[in-house]
Amino acid sequence: MKTSARAAATSEGKVSAKKPKSAKPESRLAMVRRARRINRELAEIYPYAHPELDFRNPFELLVATVLSAQTTDLRVNQTTPALFAAYPTPEDMAAAAPEDLEELIRPTGFFRAKSRSLLGLSQALRDNFGGEVPGRIEDLVTLPGVGRKTANVVLGNAFGVPGITVDTHFGRLVRRWKLTEQEDPEKVEAEICAIFPKSEWTMLSHRVVFHGRRICHSRKPACGACPIAPLCPAYGEGETDPEKAKKLLKYEKGGQPGQRLTPPPDYPGLPAPPLGGAVADTAP
Repeated sequence: MKTSARAAATSEGKVSAKKPKSAKPESRLAMVRRARRINRELAEIYPYAHPELDFRNPFELLVATVLSAQTTDLRVNQTTPALFAAYPTPEDMAAAAPEDLEELIRPTGFFRAKSRSLLGLSQALRDNFGGEVPGRIEDLVTLPGVGRKTANVVLGNAFGVPGITVDTHFGRLVRRWKLTEQEDPEKVEAEICAIFPKSEWTMLSHRVVFHGRRICHSRKPACGACPIAPLCPAYGEGETDPEKAKKLLKYEKGGQPGQRLTPPPDYPGLPAPPLGGAVADTAP
């Protein structure tokens, strides 16, 4: 009978796992099997994983993703309602006065540089793509402020084109899990793509990011509350006491609001408050 990694947790929710002993180097085949099992476990833990940026169309997702650099998705989601009310289309945003655009996106930080990117990409969409967001990565990366990470977010979530999004959380976790040693995002993307079926790429990205934001934190991972601890070669780097680890959980896992003001219907947590509303302290 197969036993999932989550079965290592007791009925009280305690995780019983020890850091694996490295008797011999893990083979490529063993690593791939472990990686795919991690993905299956994450699919059970986060069946509701989704993009954590609010958007209604490809243009809104593109803009929101550009704004998400160096800030939280929560802050972007709190900022974009007023932005999209003022500039609902690429043509509208392309004609915006820079100072007006800067003021609207100021809460996201680096607002002058982001304003230049938004004006540039909106003008490019208007002039080169008929006011429509293109559905090919080769076209998306020609837009000002748009790299492979942003392009993969848009393709995977607005067009259904599989892609792996290597953000800070994704890169940190796949290295922590010893699935790659690469630091360069494009090299990380290539190595992880080779491990998983193409059909899993987009959802894998969401699941890993969800896990990184909720449980497997950068500075103090909640190892003692992690359902995939038995599969993790880095188990023990964080808090292993189950009760102490439980206090480190974020967002819906910690009983706190999520990042989206308009989360999907199956999201089990609370919606985030609008800009200026009270919100529990959460990690980016």
